[in-house]
Amino acid sequence: MILSDKDIQQAIRQGEIVVDPFDVKDLQPASVDLHLDRYFLTFKAEQNYVIDPKKSLDDAMKETIIDDSRPLVLHPGEFALGLVYEKTGVSSRYVGRLEGKSSIGRMGLLIHVTAGFLDPGNTLKMTLELHNTANIPILLYYQMPIAQMIFEELSSECQQPYAKKAASKYVGDDRPRASQMWRNFNR
Repeated sequence: MILSDKDIQQAIRQGEIVVDPFDVKDLQPASVDLHLDRYFLTFKAEQNYVIDPKKSLDDAMKETIIDDSRPLVLHPGEFALGLVYEKTGVSSRYVGRLEGKSSIGRMGLLIHVTAGFLDPGNTLKMTLELHNTANIPILLYYQMPIAQMIFEELSSECQQPYAKKAASKYVGDDRPRASQMWRNFNR
């Protein structure tokens, strides 16, 4: 069941859902609008010719930080990892689904390729997998509205929240992190 604005507010008051900072003006009928943070990772294409999922990508990416006066320029076909500004979280009774705002999609910007799911028991700044599908560059500004989070209640409370699983790779992130897929090969 998707939570309504009334139920989202109640779950925030009860500590079952975290949106920090939360501003009631960002509350939609069945979601909360989220904004773009200032930290990005992009591939160092000049130093890398292939992505190997068996190897760490930490050194294959460079960080870019934007501010109020300097946006990120995302060129056609480019990919960047970013974050939402708000820390979002759910208890072991809920999940969150990150979706792009339609105004962003109408510019040709995808905000996630696959990572739009907030697992029960995790609180973090959600990662954005930004991809420009337009044929001209897109400027991305600090704290611009970028996404919306939809919350759903589970049929029952999960037995093992994400933050307590030993193999959880993205617990509590507050900066973009390169793929940790390589860890799956080293178990």
